[in-house]
Amino acid sequence: MDELIIALLQVPLVWENKAENLRIIGTWVDSIHNSVDIIVLPEMFSTGFSMNSKKLAETMDGASVSWMRTQASNKNCIICGSLIIEENGKYFNRFIWMPPSGKCSVYDKRHLFRMAGENEHYSEGKHKLIVHYKEWDICLQVCYDLRFPVWSRRTKQENYDLLLYVANWPERRSYAWKSLLPARAIENQSYVVGLNRVGLDGNDINYSGDSMALNFLGESLISAKPGEETILQITLSKPELLNFRKNFPAEQDADQFTLYF
Repeated sequence: MDELIIALLQVPLVWENKAENLRIIGTWVDSIHNSVDIIVLPEMFSTGFSMNSKKLAETMDGASVSWMRTQASNKNCIICGSLIIEENGKYFNRFIWMPPSGKCSVYDKRHLFRMAGENEHYSEGKHKLIVHYKEWDICLQVCYDLRFPVWSRRTKQENYDLLLYVANWPERRSYAWKSLLPARAIENQSYVVGLNRVGLDGNDINYSGDSMALNFLGESLISAKPGEETILQITLSKPELLNFRKNFPAEQDADQFTLYF
């Protein structure tokens, strides 16, 4: 498909209250009456960015994943966002990509935010995930991953059309958020979408949102007002992307590298 329609839910989250978050976000999802391809939810959308992993974690058979499956089926589109997931005695900040079929793909956050102790409560992911959907290749990333350009680098072996971030990125570091998203778009010659939450969390940390979609030049296509509770909707054009890459093939001069874990 030449176009991809994305809805971004820039919403507040109720601290560590899964049932209430699913109810509220469900209302937002229900308000999307037009057809979209992907609905994007924030990082840890059912709890907020909590280190209380043992208390809040669910399995892949839990209520939140089941809720995502139902929503994706009802809306006949992708529902995606991250959750606290327990698996084999380990805890992950897991980005779940849920299609209408219910057969999801997952990406475990690679870079854990040590300044909040995330690395002490969660296990890091070991694999990048690029999903293929409606002729689009989409690379999934979570929040702090944004600061590490090598991890998101588009290469011949790991090619994509869209780099998608979900986040709980505090307002006090919003300058970095608003600077790094365009940088990732420019250096990878890719569309970049960043969805961030708004509101206060249980640690009195404020989130201004500043969600946005950018084109392959790093130019803003759409952005939310700081602190605004809203749904942003954007339509991306693949022919425009491919035409730009054809006329400006910078990737042919890219450095080769190998990642070690």
